[in-house]
Amino acid sequence: MVKLGVNIDHVATIREARKTFEPDPVQAAVLCEKAGADGIVCHLRKDRRHINDDDLNELKKSVTTRLNMEMSTDEEIVRIACRVKPHQATLVPENRQEVTTEGGLDVAGNFDRIKEVVGRLSSEGIDVSLFIDPEKEQVESSVKTRAKIVEFHTGRYAEKFNAKGAYQKELEAIEAMVKFGIEEGLLVSAGHGLNYFNTKPVAGIKDIYELNIGHSIISKSVFTGITNAVKQMKELI
Repeated sequence: MVKLGVNIDHVATIREARKTFEPDPVQAAVLCEKAGADGIVCHLRKDRRHINDDDLNELKKSVTTRLNMEMSTDEEIVRIACRVKPHQATLVPENRQEVTTEGGLDVAGNFDRIKEVVGRLSSEGIDVSLFIDPEKEQVESSVKTRAKIVEFHTGRYAEKFNAKGAYQKELEAIEAMVKFGIEEGLLVSAGHGLNYFNTKPVAGIKDIYELNIGHSIISKSVFTGITNAVKQMKELI
């Protein structure tokens, strides 16, 4: 069965819009787990635009499934991850000007630094995932870093699906790279831009391990409550 990781960053985004104490992303994580989420995802950014250090510390104490910390290779953030020890760390590209992550990590082009960070995190008992585009070169480079997991960026697929475009080619590329990644000994996940309309074809890819979804679930929760939003996504996948 495909697992569901719920990203609760946008709960903190709402809180930070008023610089107040609510809504609480930790409470959201608890509710997501009770609704059937298999893991909780949060992104501690360098600029702390949503999730902050206190959130991360409390999430580590509260999450009973699996805490997946998205992070850049920035030295400060790496040190925090080594101290907090989330169950999993997912290395992602980070640009302060971006609204959300814009693409996959260039493992091939930044191999030495990424391999170093993978080694440091792994030595602390943290499972490491690399958020990459579904491209053979990036998968091959990821294997060489000794990361255990890759997460394929599904943004191009989602954009074409949502625009009622020719998304099949993008889906086939993801499917081919899932197969290749598994053959190379990796666990393979996917995420970015997935919602209640475009997730099912990705969830149907053979042997895909996990889907990480945030914005769509938090958006639906405005109208249905977070418990129902998570349950509906679990049923969908």
